[in-house]
Amino acid sequence: MDLGIAGKRALVCAASRGLGLGCAAALAEAGVELVINARRSDVLEAAATELRTRYGATVTAVAADITDPAGRAAVLEAAGSPDILVTNAGGPPPGVWQDWQREDYLKALEANLLTPIALITTLLPPMMERGWGRIVNITSGSVKAPIPALGLSNMARTGLTGFVAGTARQVASSGVTINNLLPGSHDTDRIAQLTAAGAAREGVSVEEFRRQREAAIPVGRYGTAAEFGATCAFLCSQHAGFIVGQNILLDGGAISATI
Repeated sequence: MDLGIAGKRALVCAASRGLGLGCAAALAEAGVELVINARRSDVLEAAATELRTRYGATVTAVAADITDPAGRAAVLEAAGSPDILVTNAGGPPPGVWQDWQREDYLKALEANLLTPIALITTLLPPMMERGWGRIVNITSGSVKAPIPALGLSNMARTGLTGFVAGTARQVASSGVTINNLLPGSHDTDRIAQLTAAGAAREGVSVEEFRRQREAAIPVGRYGTAAEFGATCAFLCSQHAGFIVGQNILLDGGAISATI
């Protein structure tokens, strides 16, 4: 399917690996010009080189901490006025409420709530003026069903979901759509970290813990960054203009819910 977005410009955050890179790759394949961001310049440059080589894409890599105002300003300066925004940031560490202090809550809110809102509110006005734009936020399946060990993530990402719910409907008439993608367990560095923590907590091997986790998913496996990215690219396409303020769950059926 031709997504109809060749020649558009996209800013993709946390795009050096994992789900962010999956989204960047799918957009590059669709002919989108990319500005990608992550903290580690070496890993980010390697990802940019891969995207240029594989897809012939125009890619600008900006190594910066997107949660820091100065870093965010550098990324936005390089991005200019993109047609597409994909927000993404690593989730807070697992734990329980007894582990956390005020600073932990503020850090989670800055990374997974306030930073996406800052990017959205900066880039929305020019999108609205042009009469077209796509914003996709990578959040978490935890906004549908909270994950006990990820209380900080549950809190911050649910807050972003509430912000998007109202804002998406306020701007839809201008031709700009805002939606959220909710990943379940995907084969990424993040899930490897959580798997290791879970294995240590349960006193089993990493391999056994992963086997148990995959067996609990109806499709019997973890998701891939490529299939996640393909869904993101569709939401950014010309065909998705009637999808507004939705929370699309990609979890292999792990969350059992009728609605």
